[in-house]
Amino acid sequence: MALSARLEVRQGQGLVITPQLQQAIKLLQLSNLELEAYVEAELERNPLLQRDEREDEPQRGEGDAPDERVDPEAAGDAVAAADLDVTPDEASPGERATGDAPEAADAGGSVDWSRAGRGGELDLEGLESALTREKTLAEHLHDQLAIASLSPAENAAATVLIDAVDEGGYLRADLSEVAQRLGCSLEFLEGVLSVLQGFEPVGVFARSVAECLALQLKDRNRYDPAMAALLANLDLLARRDLAALRRVCGVDDDDLREMIAEVRALTPRPGAAFGSEPVQPVAPDVFVREGPGGLWHVELNTETLPRLLVDQRYHARVSAAARSDQEKVFVSDCLASANWLVKSLDQRAKTILKVASEIVRQQDGFMAFGVEHLRPLNLKTVADAIGMHESTVSRVTSNKYMATARGLFELKFFFTSAIASTGDGEAHSAEAVRHKIKQLIESEKTGAEVHSDDRIVVILKASGIDIARRTVAKYREAMRIPSSVERRRMMKEGV
Repeated sequence: MALSARLEVRQGQGLVITPQLQQAIKLLQLSNLELEAYVEAELERNPLLQRDEREDEPQRGEGDAPDERVDPEAAGDAVAAADLDVTPDEASPGERATGDAPEAADAGGSVDWSRAGRGGELDLEGLESALTREKTLAEHLHDQLAIASLSPAENAAATVLIDAVDEGGYLRADLSEVAQRLGCSLEFLEGVLSVLQGFEPVGVFARSVAECLALQLKDRNRYDPAMAALLANLDLLARRDLAALRRVCGVDDDDLREMIAEVRALTPRPGAAFGSEPVQPVAPDVFVREGPGGLWHVELNTETLPRLLVDQRYHARVSAAARSDQEKVFVSDCLASANWLVKSLDQRAKTILKVASEIVRQQDGFMAFGVEHLRPLNLKTVADAIGMHESTVSRVTSNKYMATARGLFELKFFFTSAIASTGDGEAHSAEAVRHKIKQLIESEKTGAEVHSDDRIVVILKASGIDIARRTVAKYREAMRIPSSVERRRMMKEGV
């Protein structure tokens, strides 16, 4: 068979992901904090974008002339709410408002390209944050080191050890390696460490949990041979083997019970009260409130949504001032990028609202009656109901939070696997079944019976839940609940 070269024309279809589409996908999966940082970077880069800082204004009359500035508001106040007695399309954001555009030029009429930048402005908000934030653990330790009256060599070694302390207050460095690196003896470094272990908070610079607890007990003058034996056998305490602990410590039941109570009152992570950075509170993306007639009112948290403006008047001025082709292309690209960004933000808000509304539809039992009425739910069910792809729903539910009357939950919380019913009834949510197991075990405290995993299976099957013993054990262990043998021993010992 002869080989020859030839040209063929074939027609086919393929999906091309444009940079604009990639941006829209990226925006969809960002949390509100990440979105704020992204928008701030775009405001710095694009002079045609500006944050909308106007207060609420009265709506224009029908006879008012439209403004030159486009105000998409990134689904701000217009994307207000969706009652669950309407369709997702009816719940989508309304018309965009318009507003007056600030002057884009100075008094002399020259175009000011840097007006949208932030480089020359004083960041008062950041300055206030820096002045009001709490000290970190490292800063707190360095402050104490400054008044510790150590020699220059000891001060240098102490600085290295402070840098090796983690957020919990534990020393995460091998003293032998540090001594070798600093060119000092191990005895010298241990002497410095003994001084540092006297710093506040009590328990810092420990190298293990037992040492951390021992430092706190020594500070309270409660460290004796019996307590030392208890700390040396924390594994027995974790297994709740109280009989073995009594033998090791050489004490009776009452003394052991008091010693255990003292240990539990200590702080295993003394540095946790400081932390390395201030903890960012979780802001909900969606609010769910009960409305009239038993309906659930779903609305976006407009405080977490960027409100942007595209200044068409400023664009007209700089376009007229542009002379070279390079300048004209730059202005055109800025306008296209700005318009696409506000469109993507608007679409992101609509999508979050649509997905959240469908989740509330599916989980209305949870909203009304609690976790026992949480239904099994997966991404496909929500995606099919609102006409979207599963991957889109997955991106929307990542790092997004819903505030309800029952607390603040990540959207992914409402997606739980199904556990079959013993009859022809509806399947049960895995989260609801875990809650039932926890309730059964907590009820043991008021009764004499301790439920084994097999007994829990029988009780759940009697209530219509078809579950295997290994699943009960898996859920129990995930909730850090001891086995029935350990619980029975704890009840007998009165712990």
